[in-house]
Amino acid sequence: MVELKTDGEIEAMRAAGQVVAEALAVTSQRAAAGVTLAELDEAAREVLAKAGASSPFLGYQPGFASTPFPAVICTSVNDAALHGIPTGYRLADGDLLSIDCGAVLEGWAADAAVSLTVGDPDPEDQRLIEAARMALRAGIAAAVAGARIGDISAAIAVIGRGHGYGINTDYGGHGVGRSMHESPSVPNEGRAGRGMRLQSGLVIAIEPWFMAGGSDEYLTDRDGWTLRTGDGSRAAHVEHTVAITDDGPRVLTAG
Repeated sequence: MVELKTDGEIEAMRAAGQVVAEALAVTSQRAAAGVTLAELDEAAREVLAKAGASSPFLGYQPGFASTPFPAVICTSVNDAALHGIPTGYRLADGDLLSIDCGAVLEGWAADAAVSLTVGDPDPEDQRLIEAARMALRAGIAAAVAGARIGDISAAIAVIGRGHGYGINTDYGGHGVGRSMHESPSVPNEGRAGRGMRLQSGLVIAIEPWFMAGGSDEYLTDRDGWTLRTGDGSRAAHVEHTVAITDDGPRVLTAG
């Protein structure tokens, strides 16, 4: 069931979104060569605790997972596209890192992700990250009352396919509210003019993720969580929580 939010509820989600934005800013700033992924997770935990927020990631166990997620952020490095578990891996110069974070504050959730390079960036990685960011902006621009889910999906895919990147629709955007994942699903590829009509009060996470090699295939690590590109190429993932309003899309997780 799709739940529309009131103006007051959207404001409450905006507060949760600001916690997410701060956690992503802090972890992005600390992501340097020699820093472990576990240290980034600890930094995010400190942000959540200071804000009085909880993590919708920690202990989360959807149907596909054999174990609960053990951290408050996902840290996906290089060929890892989504759901990477923060471990003792030390970041190295040139790594491509995606950080996904959520927060629940006073019963309302928000969710966002960023991708970045550690140290000296590779031009191809920068191109991949910028394409994902462009797709996110395009998806947000399409998220207007009266449009359809397919308009968002098509806007994202135009960017990704235009750059020759792989797109898989098994995982993508989703509704957000009292829980991190609600209806509707917002795929990263689809046909314009199709799907559910967007209404004011709908809040969704829009989250493009592209695979540089052009293949749409991915593999799941033995940890049951980390998704890697099937061809070993690098991946980028970006995301914002967005409210549909009569005045246009409102990004709730912008810093």
